[in-house]
Amino acid sequence: MNDRHDVVIAGAGPAGAQCARDLATRGYDVVVLETEVEEEFPRQSNKSTAGTFPSMMSAFGIPDEVVMQYTDSVVLESPTDHYVKEQSGAVLEFADFKRFLAEEGQAAGAEYRFDSRVTAPITEGDEIVGVTYNGDEEVYGEIIIDATGPAAPLAKKLGVTDLKRENHAIGIEYEFEGIDVDRPGFADLRDAMMLRLDHEIAPGGYSWIFHTGEDTAKVGLCYIQNESHAQYARDGFSIDDYLDHWVDTDPRFQSATRLEEKQHRGSAHIQMPSKLHTDRFMAIGDTVPTVDPLWGEGINKCMQSGRMAAAAADSCLKHGNIEPTAENLEVYETLWHREVAPNMQNRLWMTKLLYLADNDRYDRLMQDLNRLDDDTLAKANRGNVRAISQLVGLEDVPLLAQFAKQEFGF
Repeated sequence: MNDRHDVVIAGAGPAGAQCARDLATRGYDVVVLETEVEEEFPRQSNKSTAGTFPSMMSAFGIPDEVVMQYTDSVVLESPTDHYVKEQSGAVLEFADFKRFLAEEGQAAGAEYRFDSRVTAPITEGDEIVGVTYNGDEEVYGEIIIDATGPAAPLAKKLGVTDLKRENHAIGIEYEFEGIDVDRPGFADLRDAMMLRLDHEIAPGGYSWIFHTGEDTAKVGLCYIQNESHAQYARDGFSIDDYLDHWVDTDPRFQSATRLEEKQHRGSAHIQMPSKLHTDRFMAIGDTVPTVDPLWGEGINKCMQSGRMAAAAADSCLKHGNIEPTAENLEVYETLWHREVAPNMQNRLWMTKLLYLADNDRYDRLMQDLNRLDDDTLAKANRGNVRAISQLVGLEDVPLLAQFAKQEFGF
């Protein structure tokens, strides 16, 4: 047990890297184990659309150098209509962003071990005391944190996470040039992040165009392979087929070409976490379902979860005589539900109801959004029941009945 540290973090994504950054800044001895080799990091884990908002940039001190394009609006599209909300944002170059976080953590004193694949927890009695990696290598810590994403090799074996296959969302994205971002008949997508609800393109999910400057953009789609997807899916279509279909049929892509080596694939789970921690252990980021269920925003949520875990670790370690038991780390779960994902259950229900709707209802949703004030939409987006009710009418009774049967069995 000579290789012993205050905190061992598995995974150098936004959650793990930010947690390491915060803890190292506080003076703790932190080691981060990352699967990828340093020379290629993050080639294999460059999987995020990387759309975010000024609140994240300022809260975590993210520099302009990792931003591909600052945006001025968010656009929601349906098959025949759209809604525009003035909202500042930023589309990041995700690889540069991840490297920045790692370099910041290292500068603060965190040790990074690349080419280090975590395989299992080391336990004494019922408590985790370290991890094995690369087969037979071992490292020990007062607190262990799993930030490996859905693989969750530590959280699964400790019974902290219970990711359900039916809640598994998959996504694909390419970067394009030659896109007509201000096509007549469509919303102006210059300096915009656009999300489209259209089962023809993304059955049981959504697609997107994030402007990255001039005639370039990130273009992708995602969906969960659940009942909604089964209802609207095409026989034999893969996620690649849906993206190809969109590019082939949408006139905005008529002159567009894919940029070489700019393809990204990713996945996440959209569900309530059953548990977030146990004795000497916390799971953060997409190891537990931290991604926003409604619109898929993950960077800010993961960064926040890493920061909350760092605060919980600090609350034990700074006193020296407080054991990081499950009871003493409970503050992490409290902060997660209050700061990271408030009203998550309501937002999950809203998400499931949204994806059950058909394309005609998506067109009517755009009409509803255009007649309501932005404050109502903002409240609904936060899971406010009263605001959500303003988006539901008598014509939605069959949809609500279908949702109730699917979710509650009646």
